Amino acid sequence: MLFQHEVGRGYAGCVDLELLEQTLADRGEPSFRARQVWGWAARGAGGYAEMTNVPAALRDTLAAEVPFSSLSLAEEARSADGTVKALFRTADGHPVEAVLMRYRDGRRSVCVSSQSGCPLTCTFCATGAMQFGRNLKPWEILDQVLHFRRLEPVDHLVFMGMGEPLLNVDHVLAAARLLPELGITHRRTTISTVGWLPALRRFVDEVEEPIRLALSLHAADPGLRSRLMPVNDRYPLPDVLAECRRYFELRHRKVFVEYVLLGGVNDSPQHARELAALLDPKIFKVNLIPYNPTGRYEGSSRDTIAPFKHVLDRARVPATVRLTRGRDIAAACGQLAATRRHITA
Repeated sequence: MLFQHEVGRGYAGCVDLELLEQTLADRGEPSFRARQVWGWAARGAGGYAEMTNVPAALRDTLAAEVPFSSLSLAEEARSADGTVKALFRTADGHPVEAVLMRYRDGRRSVCVSSQSGCPLTCTFCATGAMQFGRNLKPWEILDQVLHFRRLEPVDHLVFMGMGEPLLNVDHVLAAARLLPELGITHRRTTISTVGWLPALRRFVDEVEEPIRLALSLHAADPGLRSRLMPVNDRYPLPDVLAECRRYFELRHRKVFVEYVLLGGVNDSPQHARELAALLDPKIFKVNLIPYNPTGRYEGSSRDTIAPFKHVLDRARVPATVRLTRGRDIAAACGQLAATRRHITA
């Protein structure tokens, strides 16, 4: 098999790997043909016709029987700041979103989805309000990257799109392990989690690659966090933070803490003091994220964000304020799919 989930090795392509394997096997083709197809896809090829080391007859067969992309582009939106958001559909019709973020320092970062929809119902997330579809296959994750890779080189990736990555941990890791072939090193790959504890323990214990870990926290107070993120009732924050500390002890790499600032909800100086008291500055680095409104909450103002960060600075908790990207194109997770759903309903 091309993909071996248990050891995380093998080769993938933007095509449906299962269908590709079966088609090649039915024709009696050598196994290296799959590697050839993947090599071309990873370099940004636009289709089978470009694969000059694959026999022409086989290219024609693959073009007829194995769609080159496992996703179809339904809609694409471009922001004035250079951000590009794509809404895809899987072969069975599920929506998937991915975002390309361009930065002035030359970074090109892709935010990808690991599921279509999400079952965890975080109250501030547009994806949480959608109906959960299914986990994405490794090649469906890679296909999101390759869509943008065909436009320009990309060098950073975050699993912060639709879904909880650790609910689909095998497929997420299988895809992540192939990202270096697309130009994205493990050190520039980040997997975000709300704290899905069983898979987080696996991630800490089993993943040898230097993939970064990010924790979606959003409130230090357990009661408030549970109201924002019901998963906190199932896997309490102290247990999740203990695993983050283990990650630091084993990897010697800081854990990013994502903290979305919701106007009047979690953005007061008192909330900042609670956060500072919770986090060890040697282990955690906070990314303060101005909220991209999805309807239920308002974003925090600059005059509110500044004193919040000041509290963290005084406590020597490393903190940065993330640049707001793509607000003019509904770039928050799930927004484009939700808008498309209402338009087409």
